[in-house]
Amino acid sequence: MGVLNVTPDSFSDGGKFLKVEAARLQAQCIVEAGADWLDLGGESTGPGSVEVSLEEELQRVLPVLACIREDHPELTVSIDTWKAEVARRCLSMGAKVINDVTALRRDPAMVEVVAEAGVPVVLMHAKEADGRTTRAVQHYDDVISTVKAFFEERVLWATQHGIQEEQIILDPGLGFFISAEARYSFEIVRRLPELKALGFPLLLGPSRKSFLAGVSPGRALSTEERLIPGVALSAIAAWLGVDILRTHDVQAGRLLLDTVQALRG
Repeated sequence: MGVLNVTPDSFSDGGKFLKVEAARLQAQCIVEAGADWLDLGGESTGPGSVEVSLEEELQRVLPVLACIREDHPELTVSIDTWKAEVARRCLSMGAKVINDVTALRRDPAMVEVVAEAGVPVVLMHAKEADGRTTRAVQHYDDVISTVKAFFEERVLWATQHGIQEEQIILDPGLGFFISAEARYSFEIVRRLPELKALGFPLLLGPSRKSFLAGVSPGRALSTEERLIPGVALSAIAAWLGVDILRTHDVQAGRLLLDTVQALRG
């Protein structure tokens, strides 16, 4: 899954693709690099980000989605949003997946939109119910038990409101979504088989996240320097059974998945 953020404040690529033509060219690069699908987002949830209005998010996303659908009609496009109206409008234009960082907790109308459309939906674990990340240090007695309990509750709620289990993809959330303390993100990756046992496809997005900054003793890695740690972590995650990798570095992601597949034989 290649990431395309049409936002001014995303932590990795904020401001680079605000203009429609720039976003269109980046979408072409993502496709050429080997992405199976593209995740399009119009609102950042990173630390310090500002919530945007419905109108602003639609103005950012819809023109870019129209271009992507025109240029790449067979490409699967997911929409990274918690707003039901954004999801509804994008689905009507050909988007195929909804990626909701609030796991259907923020907008009461989202579950109905997803249920009626019958499309896949990503339910992500986040320590904050609004899906917005903060630099707060959240402590866990057992982080996997917490994430599993969260998923079990959200899956039950979703299926009670018309979503089929076959539609559901789970994302355990990493980085500030889980805690400002990096060890919890690494523990989630180590224990991915326990989440895989829930029986749903797993999505993981370690790409360029801040918890990778401290892997080298004595220095903090810049966003760009986190490429290799992110690829290494993604390869391990793929080996452990993650189904979908969400990444800003699509060519590296494609090659690592091909390598893991070759290793499996």
